Amino acid sequence: MQPRNMSMSGVVDLAAVKAAGEAKQKAEKARADSARTGAPAPTRLVFDVDEAGFQQEVLQRSTEVPVVIDFWAEWCEPCKQLGPILERLAGEYAGKFVLAKIDVDANQMLFQQFGVQGIPAVFAVVAGQPVPLFQGAAPEAQIRQVLDQLIQAAEQQFGIVGAPAEAAGAEDAEQEAPAPAGPYDSALAAAHEALDAGDLGGAVRAYQNVLNDDPANAEAKLGLAQAQLLERVQGLDAQQVRKEAADSPADPAAQIAAADLDLVGGHVEDAFGRLVDTVRRTVGEDREAARLHLLGLFEVIGGDDPRVVTARSALARVLF
Repeated sequence: MQPRNMSMSGVVDLAAVKAAGEAKQKAEKARADSARTGAPAPTRLVFDVDEAGFQQEVLQRSTEVPVVIDFWAEWCEPCKQLGPILERLAGEYAGKFVLAKIDVDANQMLFQQFGVQGIPAVFAVVAGQPVPLFQGAAPEAQIRQVLDQLIQAAEQQFGIVGAPAEAAGAEDAEQEAPAPAGPYDSALAAAHEALDAGDLGGAVRAYQNVLNDDPANAEAKLGLAQAQLLERVQGLDAQQVRKEAADSPADPAAQIAAADLDLVGGHVEDAFGRLVDTVRRTVGEDREAARLHLLGLFEVIGGDDPRVVTARSALARVLF
């Protein structure tokens, strides 16, 4: 029997789900428009960073988008060759990563903390964790390959996907105009109603139908993740699940079931922390099962939630 508090409104606000979906669609459209028209990159995609701003500009931002760091100096001739290539690629990739430029002469502490042996040197920070990329003025084809691998790893391991800066101000310009009805609005509304009514099977089917036609629909993805979560916990014996989790801290299946119950009960940090600990304790397929399930729970809450941001950083520390 489904517990009375097992309602989607107790897990996440459906209005926020819809807003998140619309924001992501705007970001994707802006990125596509930028790539198609060749418009110049927003200034926020390339920026200078010093020691005072490193925490906010690099570490905090890296929970939302991969931050590539270019260590350079005015006297370094190879830096003058590499820098423009990285800046141009930051614009071309249109928000899939951002480029932070650090003058090593003015920021010796950062230079030493990253263990840079020579410049130019390029690192990345993903979910608060540094990742060395390459050193020297590498050819553009190699740089593209490295960036593609970085972006793919950030999305697959941590669910981190950047968005173009242009999208940030787009909402203000459109607030007064009524939003046109989207092609799936009625289907999504029916799915939401089924979810709130406890018709979990109907909600899953409705969301999946939308995704069959539009696999990138963010609102349907979030709704499906929530409906599937509620289906998984339906009929579970909570006392037995928690006993098994306590008795077997390294058993991913036991911890995953307990994490689902934690999340449905509103204990979001407990659910995330439980699975991060499971990733820490396990290896191989068990570790991968816990990691993937944690990413799925991130989808239930939404990537902008500060608890998700914190858990992503914790996951990165465990994996790296």
